[in-house]
Amino acid sequence: MAVSFDLFGTLVAADRPDDPASAVAAELRERDVAVPDDWAEAYREPHIDAPEGAEVPLMAHVSAALASSGVDAPGNAARRAVVSAFDPEVETREGALEAVEAASERGPVAVLSNCAVPQLARKALVRSDLDRERFDAIVTSVACGWRKPDARAFETCADRLGVPVSELVHVGDDPRTDGAVADCGGTAVLLSDVPLTEFPDWLEGRR
Repeated sequence: MAVSFDLFGTLVAADRPDDPASAVAAELRERDVAVPDDWAEAYREPHIDAPEGAEVPLMAHVSAALASSGVDAPGNAARRAVVSAFDPEVETREGALEAVEAASERGPVAVLSNCAVPQLARKALVRSDLDRERFDAIVTSVACGWRKPDARAFETCADRLGVPVSELVHVGDDPRTDGAVADCGGTAVLLSDVPLTEFPDWLEGRR
């Protein structure tokens, strides 16, 4: 058996911009990018025709949104703006350390997170009280290309942990995304049913 944990809303609480479009625009201006007047609308619209279930990296979306208004972001300005706009304060959720510890005593452990911002998940882990060495894999949608609930996200995580999806227990807070592991043969543990503080006992009951 292997265990994967959702990150944001499950293991950690992290703040995010109230208005992501405005936050990204401010960072773009800091890098001398001419933000178009219709930026808020352009940011909300899709600009990349991605397959269903695929993750579109936010910096690619931002570059495409700028291009739709005839603006070119030089170099890696879009990437740097996105990374700076999403620079969260992080709080480790109650029971997270004990839940990860209990899982690591049973088998390999991963983080499986929907996250369109590069390095954000790793940054959040560094700022948390969690020990990154406890995780055998850190799988993000921006890195693997697929977002939960797509089965390929869970399959990638299971593959990284060296188990079939049928042996993957995924812990998360969102029934739609995290609960979808059950659709591909894994086991979903939702925080609404098993709070993080009770997860070690839940694991013990599966011995």
